[in-house]
Amino acid sequence: MTDPVRSIAHRFPGVPTLEGAGVRLRRSFSNNEVPLFDPFLLLDRFGSSNPEDYLAGFPWHPHRGIETVTYVLDGEVEHGDTLGNAGVIGSGDVQWMNSGSGIIHQEMPKRSEGTMSGFQLWVNLPATEKMSLPAYRGLTRADFPEVMTDAGARVKVVAGTFGGSEGPVKGIPVDPTYLDVTVPAGAPFDLTTPSGYTAFAHAISGSVQFDGHDADPVAAGETALFGPGDAVRARAIGSDARFLLVSGRPLHEPVAWYGPIVMNTQAQLLEAVRELRGGEFIKHRRPIVEE
Repeated sequence: MTDPVRSIAHRFPGVPTLEGAGVRLRRSFSNNEVPLFDPFLLLDRFGSSNPEDYLAGFPWHPHRGIETVTYVLDGEVEHGDTLGNAGVIGSGDVQWMNSGSGIIHQEMPKRSEGTMSGFQLWVNLPATEKMSLPAYRGLTRADFPEVMTDAGARVKVVAGTFGGSEGPVKGIPVDPTYLDVTVPAGAPFDLTTPSGYTAFAHAISGSVQFDGHDADPVAAGETALFGPGDAVRARAIGSDARFLLVSGRPLHEPVAWYGPIVMNTQAQLLEAVRELRGGEFIKHRRPIVEE
C-alpha cells in the first residue's frame, strides 16, 4: 500500500546556465528530465545583486506549445509581445502566458538597487491545445490571496486552492497548484495533492524537511520531486523556510522540443521552424481598432 504522504523521489541541485542574451541563472530541471516532471518542462531561478548578470535580458524570441510562468520575487521585468501586451512585472507579480500557436515576446529585467530575483516555469500544453489562441495573464501581488495556517505558515495562492482560497489563475489544462509557502522555524505544513499528479518543491530560503520520515532536509536552491501519494508534508528546520510547491496533472504525451518550441512530433517542430523563418509563425496578432 502506498504511503499517503509523498516521499522525495529525486533531488536536483540546479545547474548554472547562461540564457537569453547572457543572463546568469540556475536551471533546476529541463529537457533532460522529461518525462519525470510531466507536465512541467523547465524551472529557472534567476537572482543576482550584480546588474551585469541580468541586464542583457531575454530579447524578442518565439514560443509555441507551452505556457510560461514568470514570477518576480524582487525587482522589475519589462515585457512586450505580439499580442500587444506591454508593461512591467514587479515584485510579487506573476505573468502567466499561454503561447498556444505562437507568440513572440521579450522579457527585460530592469536595473535594481538590490537583488533582482524570480522564477520562470514552463508548463506543457496538451496536443489538443498546442495550436490554440495565445493568451496572456498579467497579475499583480494584490491579486493573490494569502492564507495563514494554524501553525503560522503563510501561503500565497497563485493557482489551485488552499485553505478555502482559490488562486486567480484558473482554467489551465493541467489543473496546476502553484503556492509560495513560508513556514516558521519548526512549524509543520501539509498540502493534499491529487493522487497521480506530479508534485515538486523548490526551496527559496532556509531548509525544509519533507515527508515526515527524517529525510535529509532540502536546502535553499534545491528542487525536490516527490513520488506517489496524496499529500506533501513539510517542516522548516533551524530557521524560517520559504519554498515553491507546485503540482499538476501529467499529460503522458510525446514531447518534441527545440529551444523555446515544444510540440509532440519532429514534423511539428520542423513546421514551426519553417514558419518562423518564413514569417508565418504568428497566427494571431493584436486586433486593429479603427477610430
